[in-house]
Amino acid sequence: MITEISIDNFYTQPHGLPLIDVRSPGEFEKGHIPGATNIPLFSNEERAHVGTVYVQQSKEKAVELGYRYVNPKLDWFIAESRKVAGKSAVAVHCWRGGMRSHAFAEHLQQNGFQEVYVISGGYKAFRNHVLNFFEQPFQLRILGGYTGSGKTYILKILKKLGHQVVDMEAIAHHKGSAFGSIGELAQPTVEQFENTLFEEFLHLDLQEPIWLEDESHNIGQVKIPMPLFLQIRQQIVYFIQIPKEQRAKHLVGEYASFGNDQLAWAINGIAKRLGGQNVQLAHQLLKENNYYEVALLALQYYDKAYARGVENRDPELVFRIQLEDMNHQKNAQSIIKFVETHEQHQTHTI
Repeated sequence: MITEISIDNFYTQPHGLPLIDVRSPGEFEKGHIPGATNIPLFSNEERAHVGTVYVQQSKEKAVELGYRYVNPKLDWFIAESRKVAGKSAVAVHCWRGGMRSHAFAEHLQQNGFQEVYVISGGYKAFRNHVLNFFEQPFQLRILGGYTGSGKTYILKILKKLGHQVVDMEAIAHHKGSAFGSIGELAQPTVEQFENTLFEEFLHLDLQEPIWLEDESHNIGQVKIPMPLFLQIRQQIVYFIQIPKEQRAKHLVGEYASFGNDQLAWAINGIAKRLGGQNVQLAHQLLKENNYYEVALLALQYYDKAYARGVENRDPELVFRIQLEDMNHQKNAQSIIKFVETHEQHQTHTI
């Protein structure tokens, strides 16, 4: 049996459904539903050819060409689908829930799949669902602090301690600075970043607080969905303050092992902001392997830039927490204590 379901219903299935995306590899790479498996009806070149015939000749000719491309792959479609779902229930989608997904679903049904679902509206409906999702209000706790404060490590500890945390930099494969791509995988597309971010939020209790790191709108080449970013900017920021010297040592431990070529490239990325003299000095220090002084130079720029961003916030929403060193476990505990005290005070005040 083939059943059409909405994207909302797909996400309310009690045990989840294996999901097959039958779009072309290029469409899938640009953006896909997290957890989906790509079993494309057409290669990128075949899809382009079918589209050209549709526009220049007719729909009938395009369908005829499509069948010529698909027919030799029919056994492969079944074999790959069984890897995804055995013969149990499975969901299928294409771009708009049209001909591609329905044809694939019918083929599955004819070859032993008893329960096949087609997502109405396809991937386009999912994208609308994602963008609408971030319009709702969230209970956010924002962790701020100057570069090198170990915010990512603190968030990981908070998560281990049972707090709800979304690490946007991990999803973005970027640490948010000119040095942020060093040691990271290639960044996802903006579209896929939004999709994966949605998936992270989907597994949380949205009635409870969620910890996020204070970020710019851009994290490398990806962007935080604007409705979520605006909420981040309007929330209380728990701003940790750790001595610059401690942070410089931490940055040396983070980046020195990646080699001088990558560090020199990152320095050149902020050359205009550092100023010519500082850039020359930084490169000279790199040649001497004096990573600590390079880190201190970089922090001159980053601290000023971050301070400007904090100054643009409502000062009544910035709570500063003085911390002595880079003991992430201790710092996480100090932040929890501070936040609990602050929120209890707010409750009593109300």
